[in-house]
Amino acid sequence: MQVSFTVLGEPKGKARPRFVKGHAMTPKDTANYETLVHMEYLSQCGDKKFSDDAMLDMRIKAYYSIPKSASKKKKAAMAMGMIRPTKKPDMDNVVKVIADSLNQVAYKDDTQIVDCQCRKFYSESPRVEVRIKEII
Repeated sequence: MQVSFTVLGEPKGKARPRFVKGHAMTPKDTANYETLVHMEYLSQCGDKKFSDDAMLDMRIKAYYSIPKSASKKKKAAMAMGMIRPTKKPDMDNVVKVIADSLNQVAYKDDTQIVDCQCRKFYSESPRVEVRIKEII
């Protein structure tokens, strides 16, 4: 089985938990983005869920906005993929927020992901494209 879906908007990363009176709290921005990923998965992939013992391969393409301040030449190079983002959020935090959002939705737990790739690009339409497939 394989599923693919897209989350429109600027890529976000998993923020560090905040501690309030000794309790860890997920920042509101992160919780909202996790909910968005969760809802986009359900709307685009329906109730498809991988089996609890499936080994999974996750591929993520994160498309960041092209800065308005960039020159025309630089914007063209960014759009063609010749210049790629070296800015936050870090790709490991992008993977973490996507993988955590899909726990109990696309799969039982993100520990089932045994192979993962995250690539960063610039685009006029910022988004995150996710593909998950079972390794057989």
